Amino acid sequence: MPTLRLFAAARQAAGTGTALVPGATVGAMLDEASTRFGPGFVEVLASARVWCNGEPVERDHPVVDGDEVAVLPPVSGGSGGAGAPRDLAGADHSPDSDVLRGRP
Repeated sequence: MPTLRLFAAARQAAGTGTALVPGATVGAMLDEASTRFGPGFVEVLASARVWCNGEPVERDHPVVDGDEVAVLPPVSGGSGGAGAPRDLAGADHSPDSDVLRGRP
């Protein structure tokens, strides 16, 4: 049976980080997990990314015994620097960006 790995808010909503979930496709697994874990999990799933064996996949992706399907909700926070927000033009808004450009 495929393994479902849950991270961050998905783990919190489900009350577990790992579950064996039956299904022939990623979508079938997610449907079963939604029934099992309830509306809080469904809400998190709506904005999550799903990967199978380390690759991003869609709901119709087939799964077999031994596959690992990961649910990765969006993560927020941080302190600037390498992952700092950028505007649509690509400008760096990290706290150190002006310093690096020689501006005080």
